[in-house]
Amino acid sequence: MARIPKSRLRVLNFIRAFLRQRGYTPTVRDIVKGCNISTSSVVQYHLNMLEREGYIHRDPKVFRSVRLIETEQPVARQVPLLGTIAAGEPLPVPTSDTWSTVPEEIVKLSDELIRGREGIYALRVKGSSMIDALIDDGDIVLMQQASKVDNGDMAAVWLKKQQEVTLKKVYRDGNRICLQPANRQMEPMYQDLDNVEIQGRVIGIIREISS
Repeated sequence: MARIPKSRLRVLNFIRAFLRQRGYTPTVRDIVKGCNISTSSVVQYHLNMLEREGYIHRDPKVFRSVRLIETEQPVARQVPLLGTIAAGEPLPVPTSDTWSTVPEEIVKLSDELIRGREGIYALRVKGSSMIDALIDDGDIVLMQQASKVDNGDMAAVWLKKQQEVTLKKVYRDGNRICLQPANRQMEPMYQDLDNVEIQGRVIGIIREISS
């Protein structure tokens, strides 16, 4: 491989460090911010050159698809992003037993992040009720399918009567379930046990970093 210019090497090293620390690769916006580059078009140029020179490979149809190919990488897992979940007022969804069967997009993650767990999917967050748990509007939460969670676990909760779903911390309070936001300005929601169905447990977060 040809000698790489310093500006492009900085981008490549940022991708390496980001992947090592988080288990998934950065977006163009992440690189713009992390490398203090003026515009996304400059980043795109460097990525195109890195791919042409054989340092990375990208799939234009897949979100966060940069793959380093000059070193051995962790095994990539494809996780479906199935829709949007509310971190705020609950959002209505079509049915209680499933999200969309066709993913909006595919998120590629290292197997180190998944750690061998099955039943993993992703949801995009709408709202800011979990901001104190470092989950903001537009972030992506990684979910593991589950019908039960421990007190204090963060979960996707289906409210049967309301036909709505929400993302909250779950606590059992006698004959009720307390759905606790992680936002000091918002009040908890209390629901009867038979009105609550757990659909999944949060196991990770992918932050959306603004440029």
